[in-house]
Amino acid sequence: MASNTGQSDFVVSLKSALGQGTFVKVSLSHYVGSEKDLKKIDVRKIVVKREDKLSFTYHYKTRDIVKNYDIPVAVGMIQKAVLSDFKAGTLFTTQYDLVLDKNTVKEKPASHSEVPSADHDRNKNRLVPSDGSHYLRDLKITDPNGRVFDKAQDKFRQINKYIEIIDGLTKNASPDTFKNIVDMGAGKGYLTFALYDYLKNIRNIDVQVMGVEYRPDLVMLCNQIAKNSSFEGLSFAQGAIDNFNADGVNMLIALHACDTATDDAIAKGIKAGSEFIIVAPCCHKQIRREMEKHEAGGTLGLLTRHGIFMERQAEMVTDTLRGMILEYHGYDVKIFEFISAEHTAKNVMIVAQKKKGGKTGQAKIAADIDAFKQQFGVTTHYLETIT
Repeated sequence: MASNTGQSDFVVSLKSALGQGTFVKVSLSHYVGSEKDLKKIDVRKIVVKREDKLSFTYHYKTRDIVKNYDIPVAVGMIQKAVLSDFKAGTLFTTQYDLVLDKNTVKEKPASHSEVPSADHDRNKNRLVPSDGSHYLRDLKITDPNGRVFDKAQDKFRQINKYIEIIDGLTKNASPDTFKNIVDMGAGKGYLTFALYDYLKNIRNIDVQVMGVEYRPDLVMLCNQIAKNSSFEGLSFAQGAIDNFNADGVNMLIALHACDTATDDAIAKGIKAGSEFIIVAPCCHKQIRREMEKHEAGGTLGLLTRHGIFMERQAEMVTDTLRGMILEYHGYDVKIFEFISAEHTAKNVMIVAQKKKGGKTGQAKIAADIDAFKQQFGVTTHYLETIT
């Protein structure tokens, strides 16, 4: 195919490929514009916060700059570029390649048979890759080609952030200190599968992981997926957190266990002497009820008279006390944002690791706990009564 209006044909074909879902990328070269040291531009489709965009990588002599644009704006920029600043370019689709040379275009056989993943983070060195994982397909995170579904982008980011935390926590620890792991309240097992896969198949650790879940249908589903994935060291058991025997567990995990179920999990880990205790709390009703009985004075009373601020205050008080109680029992504690609140409201994680020196400074920690509770009108934290 040849034409004297090659630039227009190029842009029409670009719009058609984007509309039909066959677009792969655009490369623009032979730059004749005025911007110093710009060599070429590569354009690909990405998804940012569930919105399709085109990502421009500007290749300069000594650096690259990446900018993302809404698709209508981006198409207009490409049109302007081929009309004035670039004398050559190639539109790659799954049906054909369209090569622009000055004022003509020529169609060639397609270099690509599949549309690449539009995941904005696909070029990052992820600890959990999207391709080649049977469990990600079975859990409806990816399609058979390893592309992360649009509706699963947030979950996939959460999985990778979780494994980054595990990696940072365990990379300097002996594998013997986390070879027996239990994930309490595993749910559908997204994070449990990723944890096992990472430790077993990437870190090459002979690990045993058990997911505990109350709902029998999810237990059956997860065990079947584990079997399909040949994850011999991963299993799921039906049960409740407060009834589980955690003896011998050296990493205990409980993510989004509601209210005092988080405390039940922490207590199991403390009593088992677990090397690591990792929790992401959910709601915080027990402490809020105690705080509501207490009439806070001064500026604190002005703050907590609003329900939403009382709720947030109760969350902070609850999790601060959890951290202090863990410290009392001989753990180093970190509390931080698990994943951006933009992706999930359940975004606080408490990570505790046994101190090498054992329990120290308990008298001071106990005094600090008492003073802290008194300040916020808390009589007893549930966790204190079960440890």
